[in-house]
Amino acid sequence: MALFGLGKKNRSAAPVALNDVTLSDGHSYRLTRSVDCLGDSCPRPQLMTKKALRDSATDDVIEILVDNPTSMEAIPPLLGEFGATHLATLKADRHWQIYVRKN
Repeated sequence: MALFGLGKKNRSAAPVALNDVTLSDGHSYRLTRSVDCLGDSCPRPQLMTKKALRDSATDDVIEILVDNPTSMEAIPPLLGEFGATHLATLKADRHWQIYVRKN
């Protein structure tokens, strides 16, 4: 078990292969970045999301992967403060995929 992130593999908001994602509203977006927060609890997913948005260009679409229900609920309301728009949250097998666009 990693305490305070010690001993965890080095994960960052790395650019991903430019994958397209089609959300439930029918809109398609090209992903520019993916933030892997699987196994992390608050506030780490929020901080990693903030950093990814800070390092992104306007209109970049970012995928945030979380498996912590509290983080899944906390990220969308914070996006206004981070200068981003919540596009969708999708439930996968054992995690959520949160899609955001930088304003």
